[in-house]
Amino acid sequence: MDIVSILFIALGLSLDAFAVSVSSGVAIRNLKISHALKIAIFFGAFQAIMPLLGWLAGVSVRGVIEKYDHWIAFGILSIIGVKMIYESFKIKPCDECADPLKFYTLLILAIATSIDALAVGTTFAFLDVVIAVPAMIIGLVTFIVSFAGVYIGDRFGHFFENKIEVLGGLCLIGIGIKILIEHLW
Repeated sequence: MDIVSILFIALGLSLDAFAVSVSSGVAIRNLKISHALKIAIFFGAFQAIMPLLGWLAGVSVRGVIEKYDHWIAFGILSIIGVKMIYESFKIKPCDECADPLKFYTLLILAIATSIDALAVGTTFAFLDVVIAVPAMIIGLVTFIVSFAGVYIGDRFGHFFENKIEVLGGLCLIGIGIKILIEHLW
């Protein structure tokens, strides 16, 4: 898989974390750089670890489904993309938001925003992609995007939140279509 595709996948996966980071930036009073770093480290680390776990699971079944791996990759990326687009339109009330800086809250948010990366890691295994570099890129992109998201949330509120999730979903669907086309032609 080429670096451009990996960067687009990383960007698509990071946009869930971006949306949560924007919300966190809105919720945090007296924002400090340490707050943004804490959120970015949690999200970036989980986005890097989950593809590794998914890849390990995918490698164990790759031989069984090798004939259909491109269809599975297309399906997984498309389902994740559609899910992201659907969730962007759901109303997310925040009357009693949890403190986004508490360890438990951050842990839950990091896991929730990185489940998609687990599925993408499985897809990488099916496509016989060596996982180390993509996992690092996904983690780094998510770190940067999340760090910026906290500050954007602090400054601009919820304006970008839902629109960004739609963009992320479209990126993942586009990569899925690209994989399918490459394998069919």
